[in-house]
Amino acid sequence: MNYIIYDLEATCWENPPPDYVQETIEIGAYRINHFGEVRGKFNRFIRPVVHPTLSPFCRDLTGITQEDVNRAKTFIPVIEEFWDWARIEEEDYTLCSWGNFDKKMFISDSKLHRLEFDWAEPHANLKEQYRLMKHMRQGIGLRKAVESEGILFTGQHHRGISDAENLVKLFLKYLGNWTV
Repeated sequence: MNYIIYDLEATCWENPPPDYVQETIEIGAYRINHFGEVRGKFNRFIRPVVHPTLSPFCRDLTGITQEDVNRAKTFIPVIEEFWDWARIEEEDYTLCSWGNFDKKMFISDSKLHRLEFDWAEPHANLKEQYRLMKHMRQGIGLRKAVESEGILFTGQHHRGISDAENLVKLFLKYLGNWTV
């Protein structure tokens, strides 16, 4: 079993336009085996096609530049690389993210690009599981959860690869307690 601990960043606006369509612009992920060993790292930018120009709000929030996405491949070649890297066709896996947004984005992008999306279904919402594990009334943000566990939050918050790396730290701390 592989656990694909991942985080996505998507196009975003302070005031969304009328034809509001979010697209993934970064995938950050780690592949972890059932022993808790990190077996790989994946980080790619994706060039959006519906709204190819990032809003100033999105650039400021994520630190992702227009040049980063302009030089990137579009969704289909990147997601095919991701499937190969994650061994989606070869091995059992569960996609694990902080909340359901990331799963919804994989499905939305797949539909936008006329791809099957059943590969995104084996998913664990670690934010909700953490809330239940800690007997909280409502979920909290990833950074707050990591820091409340005494774990140093590293990298840049709202960057896919950094958020995925920090989620790995939390995942490993409670390895064996997640429903995955």
